[in-house]
Amino acid sequence: MRLVSIASGSSGNCIYIGTDHTHILIDAGISAKRIEKGLSELGVKASELSGILITHEHSDHIGGLGVFSRRNEIPIYTTIETYEQIRASKSVGELPEGLHREIFPDVVFSLGDMEISPFSIDHDAANPCAFRVDCAGSAAAVVTDLGNYSQYTINHLKGLDAILLEANHDVHMLEAGPYPYYLKRRIMGNRGHLSNDSAGRLLGEVLHDHFKKALLGHLSKENNYAELAYETVRLEVTAGENAYQGSDFDIAVADRAQMSEIVYI
Repeated sequence: MRLVSIASGSSGNCIYIGTDHTHILIDAGISAKRIEKGLSELGVKASELSGILITHEHSDHIGGLGVFSRRNEIPIYTTIETYEQIRASKSVGELPEGLHREIFPDVVFSLGDMEISPFSIDHDAANPCAFRVDCAGSAAAVVTDLGNYSQYTINHLKGLDAILLEANHDVHMLEAGPYPYYLKRRIMGNRGHLSNDSAGRLLGEVLHDHFKKALLGHLSKENNYAELAYETVRLEVTAGENAYQGSDFDIAVADRAQMSEIVYI
């Protein structure tokens, strides 16, 4: 299995996970042209996708879904509440009939040789989900857009080989930055976004001896930067109540405009 961030940031998100037999996208928040270019660089045709998994209806996760789905007619997997919000979005436009496949948090389903586990996240959206993907004894997860985490979240992330994890903002940059007060409160709220510090603490909760790679994603353009997210997460892992140091594992930062390295799992 391989995991690649085609784009990850507050301006657009699209993550690829694939095997020799099955290819999926998690979110389609960039242009159809960029999605197709990213897939092409991975040697995958859009027509080979088994599905597009949508976490929630915010524009940075569905921005390219309308054009991409009309062009390629790939099944869309998401909760019914999220799908209704997508259909109501004027920016997405009409979606081809018959593409939606309803999913439910904590109900596992299969796509090809992948086992997909959606689980609920705390975010200000209709019925948002993060996704864990298991295949042939390996596991990866894409976890962004959550204002906080709980033991429920941790339980879904046990035994992973790799994770793309939100490290959205530095709290001090956000507090001192130009955003209006209500937006700062939303981002830092329990249904907002995960800070660098919280991302490091969550990562520390799920590390184990055979963990391979953490990609930090969904960074804010205004309230974070890659080096700060990386160092903060490493420090939090080291300071946490676990047996590991931040330097014990491979941690990298996904770029909003460029594809990440290929993470082989």
